[in-house]
Amino acid sequence: MEFLQPVLDGFGVVLEPTNLLYCLLGVTIGMLIGVLPGLGPAATIAILLPLTYGVEPVTAIIMLAGIFYGAQYGGTITSVLLRLPGEASAVVTVFDGYQLAKQGKAGTALGIAAIGSFVGGTVAIIGLTFLAPLVAGFALDFGPPEYAALALLGILLVATISNGPKVKALIAAAVGLLLATVGRDAFTGAERFTFGNLSLADGIDFVPVAMGLFGVGEILYNLEERHRAAKAPTSVKNVWPSRQDLRTSAPAIGRGSVLGFFLGILPGGGATIASLAGYAVEKKVAKDPSRFGKGAVEGVAGPETANNAAATSSFIPLLTLGIPANATMAIIFGALLIQGVTPGPELINAHPDLFWGVVNSMYIGNILLLIMAIPLIGVFVRILRVRAAILAPITALITLLGAYTIRNSMFDVLLVVVFGAVGYLMKKFGFEPGPLVLAFVLGALLESSLRRSLLVLDGNLLGMMGRPISATLVILFVAVAVFPLIKSLLDRRTHHAVVDEALRSGPAPHAASGTPSDTHTKENA
Repeated sequence: MEFLQPVLDGFGVVLEPTNLLYCLLGVTIGMLIGVLPGLGPAATIAILLPLTYGVEPVTAIIMLAGIFYGAQYGGTITSVLLRLPGEASAVVTVFDGYQLAKQGKAGTALGIAAIGSFVGGTVAIIGLTFLAPLVAGFALDFGPPEYAALALLGILLVATISNGPKVKALIAAAVGLLLATVGRDAFTGAERFTFGNLSLADGIDFVPVAMGLFGVGEILYNLEERHRAAKAPTSVKNVWPSRQDLRTSAPAIGRGSVLGFFLGILPGGGATIASLAGYAVEKKVAKDPSRFGKGAVEGVAGPETANNAAATSSFIPLLTLGIPANATMAIIFGALLIQGVTPGPELINAHPDLFWGVVNSMYIGNILLLIMAIPLIGVFVRILRVRAAILAPITALITLLGAYTIRNSMFDVLLVVVFGAVGYLMKKFGFEPGPLVLAFVLGALLESSLRRSLLVLDGNLLGMMGRPISATLVILFVAVAVFPLIKSLLDRRTHHAVVDEALRSGPAPHAASGTPSDTHTKENA
């Protein structure tokens, strides 16, 4: 009963009129952002960070969380209707969702996606409710060595699991770590990489970095990419799926819920990887895999359920360990720090109203999404007709004004512009900004924990191997770092072995069979 009391108190927090309003506002903005291709929840949350300064921490995080999981469904609408994913996690939905729409079953696809999103999100919230306190209790045994190893493992996992080339992800993470060292040393007071600029003495603030990379950078990149006009949306009819469609998609929804929940917990995981895995699993277990890509309902149900489950479960490492699992979680991590709240094992005990308020708001948010999803489709389709050339300048202006209002500093505006240009160039040359932001956020934790560990262990880092938790994390770090190298070497050896075998066995059949010209030559000889 002691466990249930704070959970029930959390519902009391959520049901306060202000928090309910911000929950509704968050999921509505999230759906809208999911519909608009390219912007995404990370960019939106970064842009809206200044607006959270004037509200209570629990209210702010409820809204930001709503934006995150609301965007997962919003991206489905354009994937199905326009073959244009509004969010990265909705890319897989294009394969079968658009084919269903071409067959006049757009309503079925959107209805299945809404139901799967609701079920997957709800299952993940239940898992979050019971698992998060256990993880937090376990994490109370963490000291500086454990946090140093965990931060290092988190950066490496995000860099190696990130989309795109691994080398580029590692380079971006290294740049993030470098940026985290700018400013006055917390231990000695020495200034590092400030170049005599007093504005950099306290370090680079997280908000301009996030707003620049994900806000201005995304806007510039998407303006360049969105030259082609969207096709006219397919009419949406018969939104509620038939019994046969529900029976067909029910196993996929169940599998997607479990798969998405566990993939969301992993650093570097999240909704995009979960949706890809969900689609792959459904195609693997299907009796007739050839149906996929031609309008299979399971091809919508599996990934849509998995991405919503992952979006919810990614709050577990953030709230209990203080480790953001993906770029959006890194920005929410920064929002919590701005509000004076430090995510980690003590959060449940120090701020139970915030912890359980945010968790329980997801129950309400998922119900709101299910209720609003279908009626608002017509509104979202009209918004899609607004040209990017009109939306982009408005969004950029709001971003720069927001950056200025944080500290009334033109230097922050300059930083946003600089990091906007950096973000654009990163996207242009195939570098994902996610690893940079995650490494920047975790860099301060890594440095302070590592230096405190050296004090605790008398300068002997090998002492970390004498502590069970830190030793396990170090072994995991080495395994993650070495595994790709071993796999690459094995693949290379296998390739060479196949080539050598082909060279040894190749000439014999050729000589035996012989071409007519070869045979004629031999006879003449």
